[in-house]
Amino acid sequence: MTDARYLDDADRLTFDATVEAVRGTDRVVLDQTYFYPTGGGQPHDTGTLSTAEQEWTVVDVQKRDRIEHVVAGGDGDAPEPGATMAGDIDAERRRAHMRYHTAQHLLSAVLLDEYDAETTGNQLYTDHAHLDCAYERFDDADLDHIESRLNELVDADLPVRWYTLDRDEAEATLDPERTRLHLLPESIREVRIVEIGDEDDPFDRTACAGTHVPSTGEIGTVVLTGRTTQGSSHERVEFVLR
Repeated sequence: MTDARYLDDADRLTFDATVEAVRGTDRVVLDQTYFYPTGGGQPHDTGTLSTAEQEWTVVDVQKRDRIEHVVAGGDGDAPEPGATMAGDIDAERRRAHMRYHTAQHLLSAVLLDEYDAETTGNQLYTDHAHLDCAYERFDDADLDHIESRLNELVDADLPVRWYTLDRDEAEATLDPERTRLHLLPESIREVRIVEIGDEDDPFDRTACAGTHVPSTGEIGTVVLTGRTTQGSSHERVEFVLR
């Protein structure tokens, strides 16, 4: 099974790995990777994988039973199992996803704290994002307040950290509304927790397998660009980062 190293070090952009398997002609499985696979509303990383002789472009990363790197280029053939490869991740794309994912956590926390609006979905991109929540309808005054509150939290430069917990311990000790552990399959017995704020009394704490910036000050200015109704009693809030 691929060692998902991006969970430990989201800032690492280059690494070496060994090819464990090749599926079809374009799906490479490595013994370890820092490439993030699509999941949890966060898109996959892109970049390159190379040997001493050839270079392939990583156009997609998917997590199934193992993490598969979909590659293109080279001489038309995938690398051989056992080959040593150098990975190089697109820094600008990764950085954008880290900023947007941390901003989404802040937005989820503000909506839950101040509007009792639970997040039901989200999708991040490199230049915008949206979040769906259980709420009847936000008005312009709500959006102005939410935007102001988010930027206060950015200006506070709160620390962001992550760690893993046994699922039973997490369910026994953490707030289920915030962590949303019930959304995870029962087969996941170790959960990754992301916290924002003071270690003794964090502003937010939730289960998450995404990549994040180390402090909220690195998010940049949050601008809410609109809202749309998503069916009965659900709203979508859209935002960009400057």
